[in-house]
Amino acid sequence: MVLKNLIKARKGHADPLSDDAPLVDSGLLPGFEALPTVVLVLDKRTLRVAFANPSAEAMLDLSRRQLAQMAWSDLFSNADELLETIASIAAHRFHATRLDATLERPGRESLHVHAIVGFLESAPDYVLLELFENERHLKSDREERIHDLATVNKHLIRNLAHEIKNPLGGIRGAAQLLEFELGTLERGELREYTQVVIKESDRLQTLVDRLLEPHRHPHIVGDVNIHEVCERVRALILAEFPRGLTIERDYDVSVPDLRGDKEQLIQALLNIVRNAAQALRERISQGDARIELRTRVARKITVSKRLCKLALDLHIIDNGPGIPEDIRDRIFYPLVSGREDGSGLGLTLAQTFVQQHDGLIEVESRPGHTEFQILLPLDA
Repeated sequence: MVLKNLIKARKGHADPLSDDAPLVDSGLLPGFEALPTVVLVLDKRTLRVAFANPSAEAMLDLSRRQLAQMAWSDLFSNADELLETIASIAAHRFHATRLDATLERPGRESLHVHAIVGFLESAPDYVLLELFENERHLKSDREERIHDLATVNKHLIRNLAHEIKNPLGGIRGAAQLLEFELGTLERGELREYTQVVIKESDRLQTLVDRLLEPHRHPHIVGDVNIHEVCERVRALILAEFPRGLTIERDYDVSVPDLRGDKEQLIQALLNIVRNAAQALRERISQGDARIELRTRVARKITVSKRLCKLALDLHIIDNGPGIPEDIRDRIFYPLVSGREDGSGLGLTLAQTFVQQHDGLIEVESRPGHTEFQILLPLDA
């Protein structure tokens, strides 16, 4: 009966709020004004908005008075599911429940939200909706952007590397011929200039080879124990930085083996951990540099546009100065580095190797805390 009455209100057969209808007394809603989350209160009889806090006004870009003229069906696209939930609340079948909803914002793109729908004891004629931005959808959108960007980067790198490599051989060959001619003309003092050309050509050749490296070697797939990978990298870094650096382990021993190329995974992790250690030089000199390797199993998670039942969740955390803000959004781009002596290829290659395993790599950074997260499917 309650549901039928609500449907009737939805179709406009119930008495609507007049233009000058008063909003619900905010005194019945203690503390809701100050909440940072979006709060909407609906009249159970008319299903119109009776209260909206400042966060709701900001998210919807509408005033309370404007919202008071709107029905809930104007605000949510999955109206039927929400209608049944409100009906259950109105019938006192339960006190509160949660569901995902899509909030329609006039003149702006829709927004995926997580809604808590509850019964108001202080105002029994009203239903409370508290809305949170849905992190799952935000994460999925972010993953898609990262994946698309990485695809563009991969093609750009390969094309750029080939374009550099072709004339580079000619430049080096010409410098060698010139050096030979200078020798026959007894102008050996000029050889230092040809040597600069040859050495710089060799340096660029090495750089190009590193850019092309992920696409040259065959993908050797086998069962990989991620903790063996972590221990190998840990040993290499501690040998390189024997004093002042602690590498802590927080392993979930239940993580199963994954199918992958062990050497590529070692190189990907090594590049990230070495970057972290190099960023920690000041703390290493003080003796309090710390890197943490943490493994977990993630369940029912989307990785690279695919829903995985199980995934490896690997975190590399350091207490360094953080990634400079001006390059934080470009940290995986080729030739982008926060160090003057950095090549800007380590993280690019790490991302490439992870993506060749259908995985995802992300980073969050602030002063004193940088955290790389690698997600790799375990059910491939």
